[in-house]
Amino acid sequence: MTDFRWSRDYLGEHKLKAFGVLVMLILRYLYTLLFIYGFVHKIIHGWMWSDILTRHFTQRLNELQAATFPAGSLDASVTLFWASYLEHFAIPLVMPIAWIVTIGELIIGVALFLGITTRVNAAFGLFMLLNFAAGGYYNETIPPLVTISLLLMILPTGHWLGLDNKLHRNYPDSLWFK
Repeated sequence: MTDFRWSRDYLGEHKLKAFGVLVMLILRYLYTLLFIYGFVHKIIHGWMWSDILTRHFTQRLNELQAATFPAGSLDASVTLFWASYLEHFAIPLVMPIAWIVTIGELIIGVALFLGITTRVNAAFGLFMLLNFAAGGYYNETIPPLVTISLLLMILPTGHWLGLDNKLHRNYPDSLWFK
């Protein structure tokens, strides 16, 4: 799909491919909006300089510790993992996490919007999503977002619309712009 071109002849000749590219670009920009929204929300609510994230993590930890499941069940094991992740990792490192998540969302959003280092930033987005899930914030939106992350890592959306194409031509050996 790297041979894709935005020309009338090409689009007319490759309708299905053009449709697939358009769908992926729409998904990329919706995914981008998620990270930009997350960044703006965290700045407005002061996540980087207040105890709001500590309160969120502590509340979620209390909810997880209060949950009851049959001993040895998968739900019990997953809940124990989430609680342990919060108690031993997220809460002790809350301020670095607040900064990394907030600035990370900005970096991912801007990079995906511009189509620069799209694959790397899709991987960073996947890493962040998996950490949200590991902290007990798993919900029905995570699997589709993970799928979009993986598609953005596989497909050259930055070559179709973005700066990756030009930068790849200038730096063909760089993994950043593949």
